[in-house]
Amino acid sequence: MKKSKTTHRMSKVMMVFFTLLFVVLFGRFFYIQSTGEIKGVTLEDWAEKKRTSSYSIDANRGKIVDRNGMTLAYDRPTYSIFAIVEEEYSKGLDEPKHVVDTSKTAEKLAPILNMDQSRISSIIQQGKEKDRFQVEFGSNGRYLSQEKRDKIKSLHLPGINFRAEAKRYYPNGMFASHVVGFAQRKGEDGKITGVLGIENQMDKKLTEKNGSISFQRDKYNQKLLNPEEVIQEPKDGDTIQLTLDQKIQTFLEDAMTHVQKQYEPKKMMAVVMDPKTGEVLASSNRPSFDPNNRSNIKNWYNDVLAYPFEPGSTMKIFTVAAAMDAGVYDGKETYDSGSYKIEEITRPIRDHYRPGWGEITYNEGIQRSSNVAAAKLVWEKLGTDKFLSYLKDFGFDQKTGIDLPGETAGNILYNWPIEKLTTSYGQGTTVTPMQLMKAATAVANDGKMMKPYVISKVLDPNSNETIQKTKPEVVGEPIDASTAKSVRNLLGKVVTSENGTGKNYKLSDFSVAGKTGTAQIPDPDGPGYLSGSPEDYMFSFLGMAPKEDPELMMYVAVKQPKLKGNELGSEPVSYIFKTVMENSLHYLNIQPDKQNKKMDVQPKTIEDLTGKSVKQAKSQLQKNGLKPVVLGEGSTIQKTLPAQGKQVFQNERVLLLTKGDVKMPNMNSWSLRDVLKFSNLMDMKLDYMGSGFVYKQSIQPGSIVRKNDYLTVELSPPGERGETPETNSQENERSMQEQNEEKEEEEA
Repeated sequence: MKKSKTTHRMSKVMMVFFTLLFVVLFGRFFYIQSTGEIKGVTLEDWAEKKRTSSYSIDANRGKIVDRNGMTLAYDRPTYSIFAIVEEEYSKGLDEPKHVVDTSKTAEKLAPILNMDQSRISSIIQQGKEKDRFQVEFGSNGRYLSQEKRDKIKSLHLPGINFRAEAKRYYPNGMFASHVVGFAQRKGEDGKITGVLGIENQMDKKLTEKNGSISFQRDKYNQKLLNPEEVIQEPKDGDTIQLTLDQKIQTFLEDAMTHVQKQYEPKKMMAVVMDPKTGEVLASSNRPSFDPNNRSNIKNWYNDVLAYPFEPGSTMKIFTVAAAMDAGVYDGKETYDSGSYKIEEITRPIRDHYRPGWGEITYNEGIQRSSNVAAAKLVWEKLGTDKFLSYLKDFGFDQKTGIDLPGETAGNILYNWPIEKLTTSYGQGTTVTPMQLMKAATAVANDGKMMKPYVISKVLDPNSNETIQKTKPEVVGEPIDASTAKSVRNLLGKVVTSENGTGKNYKLSDFSVAGKTGTAQIPDPDGPGYLSGSPEDYMFSFLGMAPKEDPELMMYVAVKQPKLKGNELGSEPVSYIFKTVMENSLHYLNIQPDKQNKKMDVQPKTIEDLTGKSVKQAKSQLQKNGLKPVVLGEGSTIQKTLPAQGKQVFQNERVLLLTKGDVKMPNMNSWSLRDVLKFSNLMDMKLDYMGSGFVYKQSIQPGSIVRKNDYLTVELSPPGERGETPETNSQENERSMQEQNEEKEEEEA
């Protein structure tokens, strides 16, 4: 009886328990059925997610290109290699999908990945022992080119696979590196982000937006008949077009590399600008770096705009410009050179030639780069307050506002009388090369000072339509047009005059206006300046050409070059300036302004030689003092260059084209103008380096010339590689021409 009661009691308890359980479960099912949610998650959404596959569609970071569309930076497809070591991955398959033979795999991969065979074997073996699914091979296995990937694929090694990933690539290597900058993968997501230069400045515009694709599938991962496919299109980053010109930048890089090897200076800075617009056409520093290999960057700063230093005598350009504009400059007035002392200073101002040149005119003082002339102009003629006002008008108290990161401004040191005097000739006060160039645009551009810039346009990557465009901007008029012209004329004499410090900066075909600078370097270990060696200076030059209407302006500074024997500090600077400016002006098809003043000989007019015999044409040209060059194997003339009616000068070459194959002439001692005529006539592609006359050509004399052949010539000034009679005569001719120019200027 007692057992029966206990059984009934337990039965009731169980019934109640199961009843409550049923009610709870039924209620839960009812709730789920009626609401379609579990813990806030909609079952419909959950199911859709389970049967939906999603994939990312990669986009590319925007390109950086030069003014002509030449690519300077882009995303290059690369590949990372990995090895599957899990045996289960090949279970049930006819061919293995994992690494079967470790030794053989390591042996085949080692020479391609540039790794030790034992190291590869160790990585694979450790992966197997630690039950890993796959292993990678470190930095040697990343960023492989397509060529390497294809070579490895051809080996048919089981278990070896690749993963595609983009790498930022700079096809020109060490090319305007501080301007273009570089980008690298950063953060947990490994996104490519700009670090330096334009890559950093325009990071938002360059950054891409990946797309995606999603569709519904069955349990076998096959698309459903109605997959409800959703595609989010990827968006590549915008294209940034720079004002840099790849050709001019190449001239600059090659010239600076040559000087770096020969003189080993501690620092170099150079920039080429269009003074009419403010566009930076080329810019470079040394030390520099290859953005594809950033393991040992010695200088992270773009010194052209981030290195304030005492500029030396290039500052006299603006001292003279201020005095002329204020109407207090009389170039024919004389003063006593050598030293200058006022009561407010303890030690006199001295010229670089301490004894001085006696009593000379201010014009001669500027030509000789006299510190005393500059100091007297500020203290006695212009006034220190007025001079400071001009310095600010030229923008020396502020940044230029160039569209690059990391710009700093110099400092106008102007508290004490001695500082006001030394600023007049570029000591004490500091500036950056970009500040000098911005201020000098006022001299080159008839008083209008232009804001420098390097970003020309922002382009749509698909349509190539312009999204954003930079327009030239006048940011001040510190001097008027007549003052600018007078300053250029005086700076022209710095280059052409026998007394001028800029004689080494003459160009073959173009007149130059410019000013040299030889700045002392502050002693890093104490007060004062370095003075232990003739090399302990910052040698520089700021010049523009052609003088009357400058199309290009350039600044070059070389710090502490290693000079030998009687070498001057101006030699590495002048090599860069002359090489880049001469080649760049010809490349831009700027009309030489010296060609119509050669000697005292009247120009000759090319007569119609078409149809005449080669003998007749040669005889006629030679009588006029010209040099005929016969091209082809025919007996009659088909075409001449220069053409009929064009004017030429004595000793100039005239190309005579006949029928038949044209053989490459020996161009030794040819001028660049002659080479340009030949390449244009024959429809050849031309590249040239240096200035002066040809001493080396890429196509051997006597070779058959074809249309679109690529010709490279190297040029050198007369005397550097052995003068020929022709180069001597041409150099003598040029010397006489320059004397005539000086006489004309003096008479004017």
